[in-house]
Amino acid sequence: MLKRAGILTSLVLALAGPAQAEGETAETVVATVNGTAITLGHMIALRESLPEQYQTLPDDVLFKGILDQLVQQETLKQATTDLSTRDTATLENEQRGYVSGVAIQRIVEVAVTDEALQAAYDARFKDAAPQTEYNAAHILVDTIEEATALKAELAAGADFAELAKEHSTDTGSGAAGGDLGWFGLGAMVKPFEDAVIAAKPGEVTEPVLSDFGYHLILVKETRVAEQPTLEMMRDELAAEVENAAIAAKIDELTKSATITREGEGLDPALLKNSTLID
Repeated sequence: MLKRAGILTSLVLALAGPAQAEGETAETVVATVNGTAITLGHMIALRESLPEQYQTLPDDVLFKGILDQLVQQETLKQATTDLSTRDTATLENEQRGYVSGVAIQRIVEVAVTDEALQAAYDARFKDAAPQTEYNAAHILVDTIEEATALKAELAAGADFAELAKEHSTDTGSGAAGGDLGWFGLGAMVKPFEDAVIAAKPGEVTEPVLSDFGYHLILVKETRVAEQPTLEMMRDELAAEVENAAIAAKIDELTKSATITREGEGLDPALLKNSTLID
């Protein structure tokens, strides 16, 4: 008798448990509201859009919560038949934005390959001339008189780093004795860069005027910059390939589409007239 009771209890518990997956698909209907189906696909998509803290909830709690939300939203949607012009325009814009985002993602997935990244890398670096990097320090002051006086002190044997700490208006580098570290071409403003290129390592330049003031520059040493590897450049090159592929596709589609721009003659200030969509 006890054995039979145990079997019946197990059967009842099994029947009371959650239904097991038996070939469910995204089209599996999980609820209907006045004949409109809500599917498992709707639920999965909504779950994926939730903030991370909600996605970690227990499956049964999340399932019920999402199902209840979709049912409630559908009832509210069906009860709202008088959408304003603003509501309709917003929905159309959101759909347009989402679908165009899907299109862009598909373009990117096809475009960004190892072969495309290698080609972009070769185009930039294969025949590139070696680049020089500079390790320099500077003292920045407001007037030519200050710069000239400091240059005389340096010529008399004063310590560059100490003068930078005491006088430089570039307080960031000044606190480090004027040190700017290593940098390549394009990192500094043009007058500064030109002076650095022309300077002899170990010698302080004459005062150099830039938009920031007057610089006394000490080039400590130079070196040939190491060429970055493809792996180091991967993210930057991927963005380059992506942007080029997206621009090319948009250009292709635009040229093949029939496009008219009736609004080009309108007053741009109309954009501020919100009453038009009330």
